[in-house]
Amino acid sequence: MKFGRKDADYLHESLVQVLKETQGVIIYQEQVMQIAQILSGYSLGEADLLRRAMGKKKPEEMAKQKDRFVSGATERGVDAELADRIFELVSEFAGYGFNKSHAAAYAVIAYQTAYLKANYPVEFMAASMSLDVDDTDKLGAFMQESKSMKIKVLSPDLNYSGADFTVQDNAIRYALGGIKSVGVAAMAQVVEIRQAGGKFKSLHDLAERVDPRTLGRRTLETLAKAGAFDSIEPNRALVFASSDQLVAHANAAASDRQSAQTSLFGDSAPPPRAPLPSVKPWSAQERLDNEFAALGLFLSGHPLDDLIEALRRRQTVFFSEINSKMQGSDAIFRMAGVVRARKERPARDGGKFAWVTLSDPTGEFEVMIMPETLNEARDYLDPGTSVSFRAKARLRDGDLKLSAEKIELLDQTDMSGCAGIKVFLARGAPIDELARVTETLRGATSSSFGELRVVVELSDGREVEIQAPGRFPIDVAARRALKSASGVDLVAEF
Repeated sequence: MKFGRKDADYLHESLVQVLKETQGVIIYQEQVMQIAQILSGYSLGEADLLRRAMGKKKPEEMAKQKDRFVSGATERGVDAELADRIFELVSEFAGYGFNKSHAAAYAVIAYQTAYLKANYPVEFMAASMSLDVDDTDKLGAFMQESKSMKIKVLSPDLNYSGADFTVQDNAIRYALGGIKSVGVAAMAQVVEIRQAGGKFKSLHDLAERVDPRTLGRRTLETLAKAGAFDSIEPNRALVFASSDQLVAHANAAASDRQSAQTSLFGDSAPPPRAPLPSVKPWSAQERLDNEFAALGLFLSGHPLDDLIEALRRRQTVFFSEINSKMQGSDAIFRMAGVVRARKERPARDGGKFAWVTLSDPTGEFEVMIMPETLNEARDYLDPGTSVSFRAKARLRDGDLKLSAEKIELLDQTDMSGCAGIKVFLARGAPIDELARVTETLRGATSSSFGELRVVVELSDGREVEIQAPGRFPIDVAARRALKSASGVDLVAEF
């Protein structure tokens, strides 16, 4: 209409001046009042009462107003059917309309934020995430939006992160305050200490410089799970296991500082640094599980990354592919994901339905689960559980709605259809633990069996492929057991 491609509909010739500014669309509350005045002879006071009644939508009051509106319009020569239609239109628009000054202010803010997002996307997303630093659900949505905008999100790090989300090398650095249960104020103190005295050189250096009341055992463990110590000590399991020792060292250092303040000479050497325990690093799966526990989302990888080929072979559709595969307004797909959150609500006909947030390697999405399906699958829908399900997709006015049924644990899903799986070991990684896992699997029951090959990288860069004798389970549970062995980089099918 604005560009002349379609003529505006002003509903009635007497309303042209009222609706001309908005191309025949009722937008402002002032327009609702003017229409009532011009078309039905309302006074200003009556028009304001009409506006209020439409906002509250009380049926008995709306019935009275409708009679008044239609009768007033017909007295002025307007067809009763047209008057009735105009009242319904006015009522619909009044339900969400603002007064003009309010709408103008919102329009300015919308333009400003759109400009910032278009021209400073990394800074805009970092600021948006900082505003909701305590809301895991919103952070997950912002992470998904950043991913779609091809903005990299770096892991939280005590030597680089701020208490809030920051911009680093055209990427977003995850906020220390965004880690569960550590507190933005406490992390701000840690950042202040780092900025004043330089980066933390070791775990002992951190313990000596930070007040032990700021970094207690639980906080240290949560930071370790999130990977916040990776630039200081990449072995997250070691940091986690050393939390009590580090707290004790921090208390000793704080006591020494206090003694130095009351000493005649005012100097104090740091307490002796006891060696930290030797701890086996977490497996890739354990790292992701602990990261999820600390952040409420997956950041450095996804538990289904190693299963992409197998899932595609089973005709599984990933979330980012749904719109391109829809051939109408309704479709059915096989999907898979890791449960991130579940919210149950009372159903109209009794029982409960649920909104479940899931994550797959391409993004995060929400599905509705009806009461009957929820009763059957509730035990499968705890956060962190991997599931496969049939999804009903509906496209309405550009919005994609998903519902799930026939839900099953991904670990129990049949993965037959490939010859076997290959296990890739990192260079220099010990093979003993992988051998123990392999022997455990040899006698396991499964719905799918195949060959097992181990690929070992030698010191000169060459690879040696070893085929284990016999046949082994190749289901999801077996693949995860192999991935959990120390030194395993990848488990892939062939």
